[in-house]
Amino acid sequence: MAEQTGVPPAGPPASPPLIEGRGITRLYSMGDSQVAALRGVDFRIFLGENVAIIGPSGSGKSTLLHILGLLDRPSAGQYLFAGVDTDTLDDDRLAVLRNRAIGFIFQSFNLVSGESALENVAAPLVYAGVRRKERIERAEESLARVGLADRMHHDPSQLSGGQRQRVAIARALVTRPAVILADEPTGNLDSRSSADVFSLLQELQAEGLTLVTITHDQRIADRAARVLRVEDGMLVEHDAPAPYLDHAVAPAGAGGVVADEDASPTPEDPGLRTLGLLAEGDAS
Repeated sequence: MAEQTGVPPAGPPASPPLIEGRGITRLYSMGDSQVAALRGVDFRIFLGENVAIIGPSGSGKSTLLHILGLLDRPSAGQYLFAGVDTDTLDDDRLAVLRNRAIGFIFQSFNLVSGESALENVAAPLVYAGVRRKERIERAEESLARVGLADRMHHDPSQLSGGQRQRVAIARALVTRPAVILADEPTGNLDSRSSADVFSLLQELQAEGLTLVTITHDQRIADRAARVLRVEDGMLVEHDAPAPYLDHAVAPAGAGGVVADEDASPTPEDPGLRTLGLLAEGDAS
């Protein structure tokens, strides 16, 4: 099979990608030399897609995740989020964009012991400046959405591994992000809990959420609509969605999609709340 980039096949016009990389390179200094973790990577991921990224350890997957999640900047190339070149944003505006438009799910859950599930889920809204009453309401809604309405006041230590990961998913959803980035979300779970968690993620994606999963688990990769493999810092596309453009624009108000309430996305104006945020220059 011929190597390809992470760009879907050509098709009729559609809205621009939610996230797009153009010639992304990331170099790290090691003594007097430089090591390339990513080498001129191109990719496009559209609203509502379910994409898995696979590859061996040391291939560049984690570096790619950090760039996708605005946790790191490329050494060269362009990373566009909702059509905005992220290199034009200062650190404060990047932090706002990351907090409000991207949800993270980690293998190790990253929950705070001593705080209830509800408090853990509400935490990102504190940084977003949301008032306490709304924070609690939205956290309760997110926990109910992942089936933990009866575990809201439990400490993480009182929950099973699968339940802790559901809390982490609820926390990722509470900001109503455009995309969820899941880093080995089932890595610390048994097979049954893994299947339950990924089924939940698929349900959320079917409602309109964009899902990008980094995984070593081929069973998870097999359930994605598109699989990208990272090898030696380069991206190889294995399976393209057919037709991928069916997922390019999700209905306004669909779960996880941050469409403007007054307008549907268009090629000229994606209508994303993200872009509204950037236009306002809100870095609070």
